[in-house]
Amino acid sequence: MNINKLIAISLFAILSLGSGLLSYGQGQKGVTIDKIIARVDNHYILSSELEEMYASYKANGQKPPEKCQLLESLIINKMLLAKAEIDSVTVDDKEVDNELDGKMGYMIQRFGSEKNIVEAYGKSIENLKTELRNQVKDQKIVEKMQRTISGEVKITPNEVRKFFNSIPKDSLPYIPAEVEIGHIVRKGTVTKEQKDKLVNQLKDLKTRAEKGEDFAMLAQIYSEDLGSAKNGGDLGFSKRGAMVPEFEGAALALKPGEMSGIIESQFGFHLIKLIETRGAEYHSRHILLRPDYNKGTDMSTATRALDSLRTLITTDTLKFARAARDNSEDKENAEAGGLLQDRNTGQAHLTLDASMDPALYFAIDTMKVGDISMPISYRMDDGSSAMRILWYKSKTEPHTANLKDDYEKIADIVLSNKRNNALEKWFTKAQGDVFISVEPEYKDCKILGLENGDDT
Repeated sequence: MNINKLIAISLFAILSLGSGLLSYGQGQKGVTIDKIIARVDNHYILSSELEEMYASYKANGQKPPEKCQLLESLIINKMLLAKAEIDSVTVDDKEVDNELDGKMGYMIQRFGSEKNIVEAYGKSIENLKTELRNQVKDQKIVEKMQRTISGEVKITPNEVRKFFNSIPKDSLPYIPAEVEIGHIVRKGTVTKEQKDKLVNQLKDLKTRAEKGEDFAMLAQIYSEDLGSAKNGGDLGFSKRGAMVPEFEGAALALKPGEMSGIIESQFGFHLIKLIETRGAEYHSRHILLRPDYNKGTDMSTATRALDSLRTLITTDTLKFARAARDNSEDKENAEAGGLLQDRNTGQAHLTLDASMDPALYFAIDTMKVGDISMPISYRMDDGSSAMRILWYKSKTEPHTANLKDDYEKIADIVLSNKRNNALEKWFTKAQGDVFISVEPEYKDCKILGLENGDDT
């Protein structure tokens, strides 16, 4: 049993950020009856989870594994969570929030805009983040448990060499062309005219509400948060920390029935009305107006800053990596010296093929290794406009795998195999520490070697 592979399968739907939920939920007609199909201690697996996970593969254009394998992967995921509770393994809330922000940014990039996400899911960005936060938290706990279990596993160069030499020469993998690309990003600034226009519109709406017009009706008509607008701007109850700080701070400063001033956040400009508080939760409505990032963004300051950095880098006065760490507004890659990373592997080597972002592909197609591009337009993960300069650091031509050029890739395989062995030993022991129950309808699935329908 390849535990690493099964854990990866169970995390797939989380990493896809609900794409399976979207394709499955919108494709159903009538009422779907949900039920519990497995239990691991106090963690339950619903039939809907299994179906959503299956649908997430199809939504991403991949062939889904067999449902028995998916169910086993979900049970393994729950075992890790159950053991984490027993062993008091936790993750920091800020780490969860940062991960969620990054994945939401990727989702915005994939859908094209926040508005498209809201229309697709029928939920506000804020509510969608609240729902997905628990999934991301579970993902981080599972990853921490994996590190706890197999973190002490080490490999030696001799083990890597021995593994490589065991591969038949005619079975060595073919490595496609790969590149290392760095970028430094500077965001455009919303023009004063654009800001003033939105602030004045919201002030006018506030005045109308103060004179007796229904806030909910105004939200339905004018708010650009389409998920909440159809419900009169109603965001439901929000836990502290679920909303961006600017929004939450303004909302919590209000008394029930009061409206805020005009609040600016990364999502745009808000007019907030507090409905009620309940312990650590608060219930609010809002009207959101967003800047027009295409027409209302001034790119001149960003372009000048990047031009100056490019001059310093090309004259060897400043190293690209230092310039990226100190100046790039793409914080996800800045600490890595601006190097772009493959979202699946976390590595800085990007495969040079059709899977690459087309804008990036065509930009480097006109460059040579070592070149620094002129400032070019860039769309941030949150949908805002920016400029960036690219550094074509390196290119590896396609070739048959060898130890000299591909040592790190081969070492990763050896380390993964060794960690999997450690995980398998841990799981053999852990099965006796938790209660596992699988419904009889899955009796033909061999789940962790259990006689299904029985408990352990």
